[in-house]
Amino acid sequence: MPGAGESCVRICLLASGSRGNALYIESPESRILIDAGLSARELTRRLEGIGVRSEDLDALLVTHEHTDHCQGIGPMSRRYDIPVYLHHETHRALPKLGRIGEINEFASGDVFDFKDLRITTFPITHDAVAPVGYTVETTAGKIGVATDLGIATRLVCERLKECRVLVLESNHDEDMLRDGPYPWKLKQRIRSNHGHLSNLASAELLRGLVSDKLEAVFLAHLSEENNCPDLALQAARCVLDSQNVCTPQLVVGRQDQPTVCFDTIIS
Repeated sequence: MPGAGESCVRICLLASGSRGNALYIESPESRILIDAGLSARELTRRLEGIGVRSEDLDALLVTHEHTDHCQGIGPMSRRYDIPVYLHHETHRALPKLGRIGEINEFASGDVFDFKDLRITTFPITHDAVAPVGYTVETTAGKIGVATDLGIATRLVCERLKECRVLVLESNHDEDMLRDGPYPWKLKQRIRSNHGHLSNLASAELLRGLVSDKLEAVFLAHLSEENNCPDLALQAARCVLDSQNVCTPQLVVGRQDQPTVCFDTIIS
């Protein structure tokens, strides 16, 4: 926790996986969620578990229209009067979103300021209408968020450079996916350029993002059928152990409960 005269930026993966995703970011002036893929009741319960009231949220940001990322957007926004930020095509792809008090649309690549945050959107490759990743610049440094992407494009790598905290997809182990129970068509979709990053692909992305600023890496969207935390950690640690630039904390996102909160101190 911060000492006297200090404040912090806090990051917590409230949920991560194919049954629901939500990322909480708190700065001295802002409290936001990126995605709300659980019910409003469950999101409220998990926020309470880390000492946050849903009514204190300032904004909900959406990455794309899939249910595991947006199930709770409408209910959370209406119940707690929270503004929603999403791509204009994603908005049109959510006809059942319902009435929202304040919707702010953007285009891929847009940059906007929100209280003490500067938020940059960037396009990613996934089988959604207009999926985006985010960087959130705070007084403590930059947070990069990129999940649900089939490949890490040059633009993705560029946007995620010099981050203090990274939230990166590490969806599947290639052997487990190949030998697992999924139908062949679904396996092909996951492995495609518009699917999900494997542990090895995620590790290669991380390799290009190592810097002396990096303090924490959250591994996100692990498949419950085609991955396990030890394999995701092993791939990431292999990269981190091969360099001496930084020693970031590694955190694996879970479906059933929030991760530990990572606090980065602002002196």
